[in-house]
Amino acid sequence: MKVPGLDKIDLRILAALQEDASRSAAEIAEAVGLSQSPCWRRIHRLREEGYISKIVALLDRKKLGLRAQLFVQVKVTSNDQASLAEFAQAIREFPEVMECHVILGMFDFLLRVVTKDMDAYEKFYFETLSRVPNIREVNSFVAATEVKSTTAFPMRR
Repeated sequence: MKVPGLDKIDLRILAALQEDASRSAAEIAEAVGLSQSPCWRRIHRLREEGYISKIVALLDRKKLGLRAQLFVQVKVTSNDQASLAEFAQAIREFPEVMECHVILGMFDFLLRVVTKDMDAYEKFYFETLSRVPNIREVNSFVAATEVKSTTAFPMRR
């Protein structure tokens, strides 16, 4: 993979950080074949340049009791910029919505929603989502089994 402004070592650092960002600069340096100081400087530069937007802990939703995951397609009444922006602003306020994407095709938005169970989703749908102005149609799909889930971008060398 070639990315303008990044060399092979930068890409290896990013790949190593995606695997486990809790490792020290010394551990990352060893994994990518650098000494600690140059590796730390590169990590710092990658953060400053925005290649690393944030470092977070990924939690296990099932262990937290969030057993229902749904993908929800939403069509708004009008595709004008104001309607799309109004929906997008409203949806940002809902902690159950993990992701929201503008999509092309029959629907306008695709949401990934996580709740405790289907009863909690039903409550979220009727008391929160369905009350957002300008919604024309909503289709919800329950994810039965998660086959693959990753946050790591493909960093093929």
